[in-house]
Amino acid sequence: MKDWMVLVLVFGAALAVAYQVLSTVVRHLGEDARLRQSQEDQENISPMRRLVTPVQLTTYRIVWSCGLGVAVMVVLVLAGVPGWVYVPLAAGAAALGAYLPLLYFRWRVRKRQAAFEARILDLTVGLANGLKAGEALPAALESISGRIAQPMKEELQTVIREYRLGLELPEALERLHGRMGCEDLRLLVAAIRLTMQTGGSLAEVLGQMVETIRQRKEFQDKLKSMTAQGRFEAIAMSLAPLFVFVILYLINPPLMKPMVTTGLGWAAIGVTCVMVALGFICINKIVTIEV
Repeated sequence: MKDWMVLVLVFGAALAVAYQVLSTVVRHLGEDARLRQSQEDQENISPMRRLVTPVQLTTYRIVWSCGLGVAVMVVLVLAGVPGWVYVPLAAGAAALGAYLPLLYFRWRVRKRQAAFEARILDLTVGLANGLKAGEALPAALESISGRIAQPMKEELQTVIREYRLGLELPEALERLHGRMGCEDLRLLVAAIRLTMQTGGSLAEVLGQMVETIRQRKEFQDKLKSMTAQGRFEAIAMSLAPLFVFVILYLINPPLMKPMVTTGLGWAAIGVTCVMVALGFICINKIVTIEV
């Protein structure tokens, strides 16, 4: 046991040194990239850049990869797991740790985009009311950006800043759609562009867009409610084997101990994980409906 503890300490120290070296290299590369970045690129940043810079994301991935790999190694050593299991499980944990920050920030991007999409109806209503009150479209956008909630406020302020720097307003709105990828926003931008090119009453067009977006939102909410049970079943069925294993291990440890101390037990765990993952993916595909 002492030999394995020494191995774990040496392995952890090596990972710590590797982290320091890699994080320093990544930091310097990020500083050079920021110096070369133009003003246009800074304005038209990607959705994830709103939350984290590439240098920060890489640093988080290194930290989680090293930390999770060492943690799994220590737990396996203390649990008395056979030595041949250490390397593949620690490597798998390190790979998972490198991927977890990316998953987290992707989830935050989707959450931010959902919050943005929830405000599209308010944006359209505000633009229609502003135009009916005699405001120009840029003035109506600026007025809405001062009172609407985040993240819509931040994105509208970016559009207004680009417009003041000389970019055409339809083009600035197209760039906004490229950042957020919202279908309702695509319809709104297309309506604004066509109306400005062909003439006509933009206030009336936006009034019709309000009704269209409202109907689409009602349909999407209804669809989400109808598929909620399927999504819950996918999560419940995926977590059920883990709960059963933990409960049986607590009730009768000698019965379940061969699962983590023998090669056949680890093979069974691996097959179970693969089957559970495939089941979750299949159920999630069934209940995910694109409209």
